[in-house]
Amino acid sequence: MTDPIRIAVVGHTNTGKTSLLRTLLRDTRFGEVSDRPSTTRHVEGARLLADGTPILSLFDTPGMEDAIALLDYIDTLAPANARSDGPERIRRFLDSAEARARYEQEAKVLRQLLDSDAAFYVVDVRDPVLPKHRDELTLLADCARPILPVLNFVHAPESREAQWREAMARVGLHAQVRFDTVAPELGGERRLYEALATLLDNRRGELEHLIASRERDARSRHTAAARLVAELLIDVAATRQQIDADERAIQQAVDALHQAVRAREQRCVDALLALYGFSENDLSSAPLPLLDGRWEDDLFNPESLRSMGISLGKGAAAGAAAGVGIDLLAGGLTLGAAAALGAIIGGTWQSLSDYGDRLLGKLTGSRELTVDDATVRLLALRQQHLLRALAGRGHAALTPVELSAQEVSRWRDASLPDALELARAHPDWSGLIGSPRDDMSDRQQAIDTLAASVAADKTDPDAR
Repeated sequence: MTDPIRIAVVGHTNTGKTSLLRTLLRDTRFGEVSDRPSTTRHVEGARLLADGTPILSLFDTPGMEDAIALLDYIDTLAPANARSDGPERIRRFLDSAEARARYEQEAKVLRQLLDSDAAFYVVDVRDPVLPKHRDELTLLADCARPILPVLNFVHAPESREAQWREAMARVGLHAQVRFDTVAPELGGERRLYEALATLLDNRRGELEHLIASRERDARSRHTAAARLVAELLIDVAATRQQIDADERAIQQAVDALHQAVRAREQRCVDALLALYGFSENDLSSAPLPLLDGRWEDDLFNPESLRSMGISLGKGAAAGAAAGVGIDLLAGGLTLGAAAALGAIIGGTWQSLSDYGDRLLGKLTGSRELTVDDATVRLLALRQQHLLRALAGRGHAALTPVELSAQEVSRWRDASLPDALELARAHPDWSGLIGSPRDDMSDRQQAIDTLAASVAADKTDPDAR
């Protein structure tokens, strides 16, 4: 079996080398990411596999800090009247005492590059192009290994991408790749490996295998994510409870259903985070739509509906004054976004008298408690928001990814999918409180249909 392709990830301090590896590996735990300079002090490696076969060995290296002085020092090591090629100059430096002292960090970088097949030279395009960067490239070029510049933070307002592209071209580095480790572009990972293949043509087949494998993984991940969301929505939409129409029973039932829906949504969120290689701790300082792994806005707060542009509808609008969504037309009791507010929280139903004898008549005898359409819509939008953020997010990102209104308009404005309307008639499908039977083929079919609909919302940029 052929050894994996060895890639040294090199560059100046704080350009995003570790962030690049985290995003490629989909691992927030790799290395340490910080705004402090020289966070990485040692070489750390990891592998990328395609169908179980190691294809790339990636080596995170310390940042180069003093290339100007190092280049001057290396020139003093050359024997008088002697010519030497780049690798010989670098090896002479690595054998010197200063390689273990003043220039220890640079020595680690150059030693790893000599032992690699190629390098990713990570550039923070927000920085100006300075002489120290040109000297870094001179040192790296002396190692006689192919170098692929990776332009990071290209979406930043202060980006100097054009200047960096020109600077790279002046030293013969015409193959360059945009790869923003905060928010990788659609197809960015594919372009990275394709550019690497142009530098390592003899390893092209392995890199094409890696590209195909990564894109299959992305599609599988997106399909699995869509199914997790579909199962959540079916569980919630199918929920129906018979309750007595007295104040105490209604309050207890509403509170219990609140908690059950919140807990079910949280299980879905946790599963999505794990699927995309994140955890709630990784997101505690990053406002995805989450705060400490949980939604900052409560599901049953009317402001949550309004923030997503969801209409309360007739039932919720009428019930908002009472604190519970009352469907005046159907006579059923629905759990709307206002159900945590109003008269139930105050412990009284006196405000219901404003609706007259007609409404009071609805509250005699047994009633059905369900989750209303507006809340189901909000659940769907929140999960779509999360999917968009996770799929387009680098594993060292600190900023949120926004969800455009156009991409979610059907969940907000159009009729609910047929699968959810069907679930309304099958309370035995709900796993919110009980456990549906495994042999419910009609439930599985509804989940499959809804999952395909969720997946079609294009919330995943495939293999980045």
